[in-house]
Amino acid sequence: MTRVLTLYGRQGCCLCEGLEQRLQALDLTALEPPLALQVVDIDAPGVDPGLKARYDLEVPVLALNSSPLPRVSPRLSGEGLFSWLQRVCTSASGSV
Repeated sequence: MTRVLTLYGRQGCCLCEGLEQRLQALDLTALEPPLALQVVDIDAPGVDPGLKARYDLEVPVLALNSSPLPRVSPRLSGEGLFSWLQRVCTSASGSV
């Protein structure tokens, strides 16, 4: 069963855009459980004001099935980011 990995961020944020690029470069379907990336711009029209209030000063934020994950290091990329995702998603799966 594929789970949704949501990236909450905003346009023009170098950390948000960098993390999005690194995530898109990964084969998220190879993770266990497989992930599908969803990107949410918290400044976009129609976005729940509660999300903007919650994440306004925190972006980028990753969430697995709407549950926020620990903050990822901006230095992680490639295999390191893939391994980090596998580790946190396996831990989160036990509590989801």
